[in-house]
Amino acid sequence: MLKYQQVRPAANVLGRMLAEAVAGLEPSLGDADLLVVPVPLHSAKLRQRGFNQSELIARTALKLSRSRDRYSLCDLVERTRETLSQIGLTRHQRRENLRGAFRVKSPEKISGREILLVDDVFTTGTTVSECARILRRAGAGRVWIATVARTLKVDAQHAHFEPDADPSMTMAAHG
Repeated sequence: MLKYQQVRPAANVLGRMLAEAVAGLEPSLGDADLLVVPVPLHSAKLRQRGFNQSELIARTALKLSRSRDRYSLCDLVERTRETLSQIGLTRHQRRENLRGAFRVKSPEKISGREILLVDDVFTTGTTVSECARILRRAGAGRVWIATVARTLKVDAQHAHFEPDADPSMTMAAHG
């Protein structure tokens, strides 16, 4: 609704949801200040839509956060090329579609820092995984991922998560 029908007030509701989820995660986050990085749109898509939904949601969440002094909204990741819509693509096609589509603009600003990567919807995790991968490669200490929506397959029976795969990237859910 926010993304495709440009119902911008929806960002307020979604931002509130994100703020609540992040507040629930704060005991796990420790004392470190976090850089909040919205998943970027390509410049052509940003011009077409007029806003980045992940950034609007993150801005609202930070305004509502009781711990807002711990968070800094940063524009550190750039989408370097246009990609196909992920809708209808298989997991493999999604990975191929996004490979090399992002870059970290200022690696020196994230060296050893903890990052809260914000996206609007988590479907297969391909987008946030690719962004987290380049942030880690650029020197981020840990990357947390927060989304306000999760799509589920109708025929899905369960999800399997292997936390030992890469302990430096952590995903958490609340509520």
